[in-house]
Amino acid sequence: MMRPSEMDRAAFVARFGGVFEHAPWIAEQAWEQRANTAEGLHAAMVKVLRAADHDTKLALLNGHPDLAGKLAVTGGMTADSTAEQASAGLDRCTPEEFQRFTALNDAYKARFGFPFIMAVKGRSRAEILEAFERRIHNSPEEEFETALAQVERITLLRLKDLLP
Repeated sequence: MMRPSEMDRAAFVARFGGVFEHAPWIAEQAWEQRANTAEGLHAAMVKVLRAADHDTKLALLNGHPDLAGKLAVTGGMTADSTAEQASAGLDRCTPEEFQRFTALNDAYKARFGFPFIMAVKGRSRAEILEAFERRIHNSPEEEFETALAQVERITLLRLKDLLP
């Protein structure tokens, strides 16, 4: 397999452009860093994200699907998000859990203006619901930073899967 530093920009973006949900621009800008490890590539990509303005970061957050939301039910999520949510059992919610996730998703988006984001790989539905219920009380500024940190965690996990 070709190392990331050996790839041209198009091949690099094709391989890593989906690591940040619906944000291939991050891979396009990180390509020049020529990192070959998951950690090195992650650092380069996070640097690109953190240099973006607030509205661009907000758009990135809004590119994420709701947890156990309508896109999950209709099959409209990316393959990575589908697999991550399934690993946490979010595809097997009881009707009551699904109703609770829907109510929390709606309340969270009304409060913060973007979906609840959490690195759910390896987490249980109960842990996710507990985090949801705790984080909904954060200040908007605190939650914006928490959501970005969770995006960073998600992308590191995805990169570790791509670059074993």
